[in-house]
Amino acid sequence: MACLLFVGPSASNSAYTAKPLPADAPGKVVPNRVMTWNICNPCRGGGQNGGRAAEIATYAPQVIGLQEACVGDVERIRDYLRYRYGLAYHVEYGSVLPSWSRCGGVPWSPGGFGQAILSAAPMTDRVNVEYPEGGSEDRGYLAVTTLVDGLPVRVFNTHLAERRQEPVRVKQTRVLARAVAEYDRTIVLGDFNAVPEAPELTVMWAMARDADPACGPSGTGMCEPTTDWRSKFDYIFLRGFDAPEQRVHPTPWSDHDLVQADLSRT
Repeated sequence: MACLLFVGPSASNSAYTAKPLPADAPGKVVPNRVMTWNICNPCRGGGQNGGRAAEIATYAPQVIGLQEACVGDVERIRDYLRYRYGLAYHVEYGSVLPSWSRCGGVPWSPGGFGQAILSAAPMTDRVNVEYPEGGSEDRGYLAVTTLVDGLPVRVFNTHLAERRQEPVRVKQTRVLARAVAEYDRTIVLGDFNAVPEAPELTVMWAMARDADPACGPSGTGMCEPTTDWRSKFDYIFLRGFDAPEQRVHPTPWSDHDLVQADLSRT
């Protein structure tokens, strides 16, 4: 124990030697920037959490919604962000499934799997809801109150049932929409596993707009794809904000692209 206490801090800090970012990386958190990213679990390959942290640090959003997130992976990503890049985030977890096969741990205490929200500002009023029907795997949403562009906002982060389970997603979005409707200023991040014109998104389009200004529910818009199979499944739904800019960033660390939006107040 004495040895661990002696070498622990220096060993930890040396593990987070800075990896160069692009020259135009912000260097500090951008207060009006939000991001959603399904980080893909299980996805194989060395250095995943360091690579994921570098992707996030390249854009330095105020708020990040992660899906398919193991608690242990998020802890390591947050440490990388702090010790490599000087970006400090609070974190709240929305685990809905204890999964040893996905997240490791010990058989009697497997790692938590689900959603996570990272915010540069403190978060309050955390609510973690598991949908009454999850489909082939437990699914749910995580909600917190935090600051974006200096304004208090309710942030939701969700992951809906898999692609071929449309009837389940219809039920899930009804549950989510009822919660979202309680707030005038809301950001809903997540992997909805549904294209914009899908029936299960009707309730979301009725109360919010996507941060992609060209994207809408008709199926005729130029919605930018967000997955390796070139469908749009990942959304930043907004109430009380506009999005002058949204960008989709392909990444080698997941089968979903990283989606970033810079917001302005309405």
